[in-house]
Amino acid sequence: MAVELVYETHATTIDNEAGIATGWLPGRLSELGRRQAAELGERRRAGGFAAVYTSDLHRAVETARIAFPDGRPPIHQDVRLRECDYGDLNGAPVPRIAAQRARRIDEPFPGGQSYRQVLAATDLFLHDLAARWNGRRILVIAHSANRWALDCLLTGASMEDLVEAPPAWRPGWHYTLPAGWRPSAR
Repeated sequence: MAVELVYETHATTIDNEAGIATGWLPGRLSELGRRQAAELGERRRAGGFAAVYTSDLHRAVETARIAFPDGRPPIHQDVRLRECDYGDLNGAPVPRIAAQRARRIDEPFPGGQSYRQVLAATDLFLHDLAARWNGRRILVIAHSANRWALDCLLTGASMEDLVEAPPAWRPGWHYTLPAGWRPSAR
């Protein structure tokens, strides 16, 4: 049986509004972000999810807790769902990070990680998800680098294309983790 995966990006943060790339810093939701998180809960509450998985970074956890204040479905934090670690550039202006994305696919940010390392962590997460939640529907709340990794692993998209022209935000992406899943790209 397959695992149905619905992915949502964490809600808008104070850093997002200021043009800051938070990276591995915790981040806090803005007033707009708190409203978006509540809307995410309204949109997804009746979705039949067995569980919600979030990054362990504060902005993703805060989004999940606002969306599902009663803890149902159960919320699980997973370090493998963290945003790319920009290392020395955590908290840098977004244009500075964007200018380096293409060369950071395989080469880590100074003191941080590469997008390929995010892809590898997401791959491990998916293998555990498939083993634990076979035949179930799961909601994931994380970051843009994780969505790119899901696109690479589950649809065969190219990381090079994704970092060059990131897809626009929308309220959720749907993926299927088929039975016997093996990643389609690395």
